[in-house]
Amino acid sequence: MNQKWLYTIRWKFLFFGIMSAAATALTLYLGYLLARFLITYPPFIRPLSWIVNNIGSTPVMIVAGTGGFIALFFVMSGSTIRYLEEINDTLQEMGEGRFSNKLPVRTGDELGRIAGSINRISSELQHALGEITSGLQAIAGGRFEHQIPVKTGELARVAESINQMSAELHRSIQDERNAEKTKNDLITGVSHDLRTPLTSILGFLEVIEQDRYKDEVELRHYVNIAYEKSKSLMKLIEDLFEYTRIAGGLPLKRAELDISDFVKQLVEEYSLTFEQASMACRIEEAPEPLVILADGDMLVRSFENLLTNAIRYGHEGRYVDIVIARSGDQAIIRFINYGEPIPQHDLPYLFDRFYRVERSRSKQTGGTGLGLAITKSIIEAHGGVIRAESSRERTVFEAAFPLHDAELKDL
Repeated sequence: MNQKWLYTIRWKFLFFGIMSAAATALTLYLGYLLARFLITYPPFIRPLSWIVNNIGSTPVMIVAGTGGFIALFFVMSGSTIRYLEEINDTLQEMGEGRFSNKLPVRTGDELGRIAGSINRISSELQHALGEITSGLQAIAGGRFEHQIPVKTGELARVAESINQMSAELHRSIQDERNAEKTKNDLITGVSHDLRTPLTSILGFLEVIEQDRYKDEVELRHYVNIAYEKSKSLMKLIEDLFEYTRIAGGLPLKRAELDISDFVKQLVEEYSLTFEQASMACRIEEAPEPLVILADGDMLVRSFENLLTNAIRYGHEGRYVDIVIARSGDQAIIRFINYGEPIPQHDLPYLFDRFYRVERSRSKQTGGTGLGLAITKSIIEAHGGVIRAESSRERTVFEAAFPLHDAELKDL
């Protein structure tokens, strides 16, 4: 059975009222007896008689009783009022951000329960703010993995916001570190790839400068080597410029592009290249037009890289197949060649800067190591993805782009 009704402030104030009334009645009765006693003495006869005759004993008793009751009620309820003032002062201190003061729980009534609730709230706030402060100190110290415990209430939302801020800050710092590492790696890779042909060029030019060649035939041979190395150097510089331009967020001039027509036009431009390589290109189109939003000038650069690689490394298979299909809200373009497979351990790194599969290091096929990185950057700039797979039977480079109608739905 709920006993709370026994511990209520109503009973306390009722008790104060009854006790004040009883004390007032007792005081009036004693006053009445005292007045009857004093009226027999000559010094008190005249003033008491005047009061009785001119004012009346009843009004005097009413006034005295009312005043006495109020005074007694104020005295008896004083401790409760002081307790209320103490609660109010504590609440004001909490409002000013001081949660260390604890209220004594003196009673079991509403005031005692209020004091207990205030103490509990104060402790919870103090604990929560302590966790938030500790978390902020940890974040300030660089420990971004630290998470402030999220419970309930508004402070939980504050803690959750701080956790999100910490995660974003950590991610931002990591991105900055990765960008710095990427820049350093790029500088290292560029330095290495520039130094190799440049050293060779300088070596042959030094032989020519010092007249250390046997005859004009050997001279022309050295000049030709230096010339070929210079062309490789120029190609590397052009690819490097193209990569940094694209990776730096080059704005795209997008327009609607029918992917089938685009690919067929590209293949037609490469017809002589296919003929010289004794190869043929077969195109398998989708049964419906597939339209994407793309920058044609940029996209042709990526497709040229894929087509050139398919010709260069797949000439043994005599065919390059291009498959255009739809998969959900995406247009899929696959460039397939049937030459020597790419080793499985190389596949995850194909699109990294300056990464070369071992078989492409030869003089005949060696590239700059930036072609596929440029291709990936262009495709990703269009919101697409690219992947590669290779087996003994075939090697496939697959690019996927969001269809134009799918992008309109997202908008």
